Amino acid sequence: MSFLGFGGQPQLTSEQKIQGAEAELDLVTNMFNKLVETCHSKCIASNKYTDGNLDKTESLCIDRCVAKYFETNVKVGENMQSMGKSGALGGVPK
Repeated sequence: MSFLGFGGQPQLTSEQKIQGAEAELDLVTNMFNKLVETCHSKCIASNKYTDGNLDKTESLCIDRCVAKYFETNVKVGENMQSMGKSGALGGVPK
């Protein structure tokens, strides 16, 4: 809040902060679970667990898959932010 009480960000209550943190944790957990599911199904042959370790091909595939997943996630986030700023997502016009 500013010196005279005008402008600035409204102060969040502890409950609102906790709800925000829980929502963020849910988003990160969902992203991680989708990452694991996507890269596992793409890179590791189902029902072919003959060795306890990843072979070189599986390891490279997973490394590339994770890198592409995060790169794509960043690009989508950036595009959504720019669309939100321009009002293309149906937000309140500025």
